[in-house]
Amino acid sequence: MEAPPVTVMPVTGGTINMMEYLLQGSVLDQSLESLLHRLRGLCDNMEPESFADHELVYLLKGQQGNPFMLRARRSLLHPTAPWHLRYLGQPEVGDKSRHALVRNCVDVAASHSLPDFLNEMGFRMDHEFVAKGQVFRKGAMKVVVSKLLRVLASGNTENTEPLSLSYLVELSVLAPAGQDTVSEDMRSFAEQLKPLVHLEKIDPKRLM
Repeated sequence: MEAPPVTVMPVTGGTINMMEYLLQGSVLDQSLESLLHRLRGLCDNMEPESFADHELVYLLKGQQGNPFMLRARRSLLHPTAPWHLRYLGQPEVGDKSRHALVRNCVDVAASHSLPDFLNEMGFRMDHEFVAKGQVFRKGAMKVVVSKLLRVLASGNTENTEPLSLSYLVELSVLAPAGQDTVSEDMRSFAEQLKPLVHLEKIDPKRLM
């Protein structure tokens, strides 16, 4: 089954029909505090945002081709907040001059009946997970450091276990199409995080 790499973007508001510029990496659990210390020094002078989100990945299988994927996400820290429905387009990885992966991103707020609506539309939940971590900001750039947790009993977000012994680190910018200069800013920022974490332009086809 083909799927883009997991992207952990906390439920913090919706942006419609933008391009997402993305670099990804990981850091071992024992190196987390060193990375967080570095980010506090490099990012904007504000406390990072903590988050704990539950994400459900839905697929709609057609007659041919790859299934259509949507991501439904809710905040566990703010249960009354709206759900978010997210579509991520196919990554544009062919342009070697870009320092970041680029893909279309549509993110909209939705009511709490979103899972029922998706089921009625013919979508089926493929998998779910919980993401817990912190969000740092540097101008338009967002750095998300998160631990991914497997949900052991469907729908029970209290019954989880870590997927790995590391944290996912994502550097991203949402911008209108054609703003490729942001990838150069991202590359420069990523250089300042080495050797604690190496953020790369990940081609999802390498993960198949």
